[in-house]
Amino acid sequence: MSNALGFGKDELRRLAGARSFERGLGYLSCVSALEIGEGTITATVDGTDAYEVELTEHEDGLTGWCDCPYGQAGNFCKHCVAVGLAVLQQSESVPKHRAAAASRGQQLTTWLETRSRDELLSLVKEHIAADHDLRRRLELRASPAGEDPGAVRERILALLDTRPFAQYGYVEYADARAYGLQASEAVSALRTLTATGRATEAVGLTRAAIEALARTYDEIDDSDGIIGDVAAGLAAAHLEACLMSRPDPEQTADWLVNHLLSDLRHTTDILLSAYTDVLKTTGLTRAHERAAAALRENPKDWSARDLMDQLLRMEGSVDALIALHAADLAPSGATHLLIAQELERAGRPAEALEWAESGLREAEPDHGPDPRLVDFACERYARAGRPADVVRIRREVLLHRRSLAAYQQLRTAARTADCWDEPERTQALDALRTDAQPRKSLGHPGSALVDALLDDGDHDAAWAAATEGYADGSQRLTLADRTRDHRPADALAVYYQLIGPLLTRTGDAAYEHLTELLLSARTCHRALDTEDDFTIYLAALRTAQKRKRKLTAMLDQHGL
Repeated sequence: MSNALGFGKDELRRLAGARSFERGLGYLSCVSALEIGEGTITATVDGTDAYEVELTEHEDGLTGWCDCPYGQAGNFCKHCVAVGLAVLQQSESVPKHRAAAASRGQQLTTWLETRSRDELLSLVKEHIAADHDLRRRLELRASPAGEDPGAVRERILALLDTRPFAQYGYVEYADARAYGLQASEAVSALRTLTATGRATEAVGLTRAAIEALARTYDEIDDSDGIIGDVAAGLAAAHLEACLMSRPDPEQTADWLVNHLLSDLRHTTDILLSAYTDVLKTTGLTRAHERAAAALRENPKDWSARDLMDQLLRMEGSVDALIALHAADLAPSGATHLLIAQELERAGRPAEALEWAESGLREAEPDHGPDPRLVDFACERYARAGRPADVVRIRREVLLHRRSLAAYQQLRTAARTADCWDEPERTQALDALRTDAQPRKSLGHPGSALVDALLDDGDHDAAWAAATEGYADGSQRLTLADRTRDHRPADALAVYYQLIGPLLTRTGDAAYEHLTELLLSARTCHRALDTEDDFTIYLAALRTAQKRKRKLTAMLDQHGL
């Protein structure tokens, strides 16, 4: 991650919401013990109590954690906002802070590396005496080196026990991190078992651990994915132990099938294909028999269907895979698409297109056709030099699903086929007009008809549709903004119509929108040479709104 901050005020406001963001401004002076590391920022914020805050920068955004009650519920609280603002205030010095943090970390590493064995042992004992949780975790790591399998099992399952962290039978978000830290020690212990020559023992223990965690997973608030990481770690430890010890293939198949047919399968995301070398032919045959029996018993069992799907893919049985999915076709055409994709991957493009076409014909109007199926068929028609078929399908989709996206896709296809101008466009707009209903007020949703005309840049037709009542406030504003230089009177009427409701509102967002509309109205008055009328109107507005000091400040800032 670079030294530059990956967030700004807008990101803090988005994460916290306007209310918490405004409150966070008042806590800026309460931030202390601020430490800015590479990707992690920690601080203390003095509020009702002294709260610990941690902000973490990821590739896909910023997350925040605070031990205040609101923060423990999983919210980006005012204390997180305050810490973020404190960092932004000193953004220029962030590289220096991060360099200092890295230097301190390196100094600590160097210091530890230069300590003798006895000094390090004394230091660890000192911390074990003061931290009982640390003692428990280290005791477990030491256990695999011993000779008592029963004690190891007891300790591992104790680490996965949610009861010490659960209030009313549920592990809340605030406690999930601590539980996850403890549970992760079970993963470390299991992997240590395998690494120290006790992989056979580790196989049974990892299965017990997976089952124990899976039984309680739905009773944990895993919003941050910490427990999911533990589950994935247990699955990896199980596979590692199996690859090392090579347990009985058929018994392993039975355990895997039982797990993959249960409601607990999503906890670990175990894939049968990862166990090919462990299961061998006998185990895979056993798994296939079990999956087939489960499907015979309940053809609608999705877990059994998914298991059979995995097995057939591993076996390379394309026709059997197609038969599996053809037995239960989704009304949206999604299953037709899956089959078409499998056939294309198998080098059978003609059959793939036939299945796609069948899906388009058979999709039920209330459920489909699936947009991905439409795209698949259109792409194949285009490759085959059949643009008229692409237009036909896109036209049928528009008649079924009258939206801007469907209109745009038809337009692109028809232009490629050189048939967009007439009568294709007129018929498409007529279809959108038939589907829409005139709006009696600006509060009602707009229409795809106006969206399409705006997207075409046909502003005259868009104004006509808006005048007939097919546009909502947002569409009318877009139209006014795009055409105010050419139709200032029409645009001005829209601006004043939208200004009215804002005069009764408060808050920064309302004031900012009102200011933008007033600036646009002034532009229209200047174009109409009626700026004196705007001056009189604005003076009356300021007098009526004089108690709204933030609004007055915004108007002053923009010269209004």
